[in-house]
Amino acid sequence: MRGAGSGSNEIITFGGHVGTHVDALAHVAANGLLYGGIDAVGNSVGGRHRELGAETIDPMLCRGVLLDIPAALGLSRLEPGYGVTVADLEAALDGMQVAEGDVVLIRTGWPQMYGDAEVYIGHRDGAPGVTGEAAQWLADRGVRAAGTDTIAFDQILPGLGHSQMPAHHILLVKHGIHIIEVLDLEELAAHRIREFLFVMIPLRLVGATGSPVRPLAIVESPVSEAHA
Repeated sequence: MRGAGSGSNEIITFGGHVGTHVDALAHVAANGLLYGGIDAVGNSVGGRHRELGAETIDPMLCRGVLLDIPAALGLSRLEPGYGVTVADLEAALDGMQVAEGDVVLIRTGWPQMYGDAEVYIGHRDGAPGVTGEAAQWLADRGVRAAGTDTIAFDQILPGLGHSQMPAHHILLVKHGIHIIEVLDLEELAAHRIREFLFVMIPLRLVGATGSPVRPLAIVESPVSEAHA
């Protein structure tokens, strides 16, 4: 029919913790309690969290800091099951300071293994990640959020899977600090970029435990913008 218009639409289904995403404070409980002492079961009655859902994650426009752990250790990537320590974080800082309100992104080089799902997830052989002591170090500096290029943020020991997550408990439950996972930090590392303007706007998914995100690291030329 001449002059008639048309359009199309779609339905998108996804998980809140698939691909690059940010954890809401409703994501993890310790001894049945979420951040602020909220009962996890009671908070989730009805199929969504009444408090601390992804809609409560504010947009982030702040200083970002990249801590390149493999570079500090003279490696291309960390070994399976490696635990990032406080000493590693301080070595990667190399004179920089982490200030209150910063977002700290910790590179392990693990996206190099992304094409092998079994290795990347680390259930069998483990995956590198942040130890509890290193997570407390971040919390003590008042970071706004912390992220890694792994699927779990925490150190994953061989054969234990995601059964032990002390960094999640310290950051999310104890201190109310958001965690960002499955970042791609390889481009930033390749250009040796250590400080940048960090931009992240989560989806306002009411009552959700996390939100897919597409963070950006805004830097000066010659690299005007890098995807995190």
